[in-house]
Amino acid sequence: MTVGIRDNRFAAHAGVLLFLLVEVLAPASVSGQEAVVPLQFSFSDPGARSMGLGGAFVALADDATAAFSNPAGLTQLIKPEISIEGRRWSYSSPFIEHGRVENLPSGFGIDTTAGLLTATSEDDLAGLSFLSLVYPKESWSLAFFRHEYANFQFLGETQGLFFGGSTCCQDRFWDQRSQSDLDILSYGLSAAYRLSDRFHLGLGVVYYDASFFSDVEIFLWDEDTVPSVFAPNSYLPERSVFSERLSFDDTDWALTTGFLWRLSESFSVGGVYRQAPEIDIGVILTAGQAIDLGVPAGDVFRQESATLELPSIFGLGFAYRAPDGRLTVSLQWDRVEYSNIVDSLELDDRAIDNVNELHLGAEYVFLESTPVIAIRFGAWLDPDHQMRATSDSLLARALLPRGDDEMHYSAGIGVAMQNFQVDVGLDFADRVDTVSLSAIYDF
Repeated sequence: MTVGIRDNRFAAHAGVLLFLLVEVLAPASVSGQEAVVPLQFSFSDPGARSMGLGGAFVALADDATAAFSNPAGLTQLIKPEISIEGRRWSYSSPFIEHGRVENLPSGFGIDTTAGLLTATSEDDLAGLSFLSLVYPKESWSLAFFRHEYANFQFLGETQGLFFGGSTCCQDRFWDQRSQSDLDILSYGLSAAYRLSDRFHLGLGVVYYDASFFSDVEIFLWDEDTVPSVFAPNSYLPERSVFSERLSFDDTDWALTTGFLWRLSESFSVGGVYRQAPEIDIGVILTAGQAIDLGVPAGDVFRQESATLELPSIFGLGFAYRAPDGRLTVSLQWDRVEYSNIVDSLELDDRAIDNVNELHLGAEYVFLESTPVIAIRFGAWLDPDHQMRATSDSLLARALLPRGDDEMHYSAGIGVAMQNFQVDVGLDFADRVDTVSLSAIYDF
């Protein structure tokens, strides 16, 4: 197969230049450029016990972690409690690395792959994920807590995305380097009131402290030659076209409400609504050295801001406790409104589906042992909520495909003494494995 590249300096990528600049300079609130960094939010309830139960905890909510998961459950506690938890996350975040957006490969250099190939960004994070103090008093309870709502990092490179393909020309999208860091902390005050022996209500006021940056730098290939078009990119500073920083460092207040209804000694129903915080987000585009964008290299040529609304969450759960107190089975349905993200940013060419998470967990307690030992197993469905392109753009559809549903499987063990309890929880899935160690002390 004969492949030709036009002689003009920008001919090999002129169409790409026009395409990307239309995306960059489009009058959308925050459109940035087509490069997208995958993010993973963790909306599971805190505590190793909840993790071991597959996150099906809203209808139980019977320890200090209820301050976040369902504040109505705080009235079940009879003594003050302190809860602390540490977690370790091992992320495997997939991203498009290289390949063919359309047509067959030319067979030259790195253009040998039919279709798109993915790679993964491997990142390990650890930290104090939850801390709370609960003070119960007759028919009401009060709790203070700190919760790590999201913690995520990413680093990836996408190069060698080819399209077109005729006897005249082969086209290659510009290459990119991406990195991001997300951290959302929440601090809250929760209160619960026992309306009757069987019905409890809870309310929480939550202060969110969110920080995030995503840096994407766009590069031309190393030289303006035919062999370089089909060669790996060295990401030379002088070949940088422009860079984009999407970031926020903002705070907001939101509310959490919940209820717990003890239908009988064995059955209970619980529900929670978690209001989404709103965060001011900004995008800055900076000129590189490779192409004249009307400003000196290193200067900002576009800057915009918008308000990002994170997902709201509705949860409803059902739990069964055996009369002898040994076996507990819990079910939970969560409605996560991911579409808040694209709706708030008015991204007409993007979509994220709202999802229905299903959680199931079981616990068996060996009451005759000293100390008391409990084992737990669970599973939950995390439906696809990956941002996807809805436009006709080849590059957008390549970098923003529909994702896959993911199953999580969990297990845990707890050891309880007179005033002290230690729990370990494990949660395994394709994209993230999580280990939790928590302790509860009542006094």
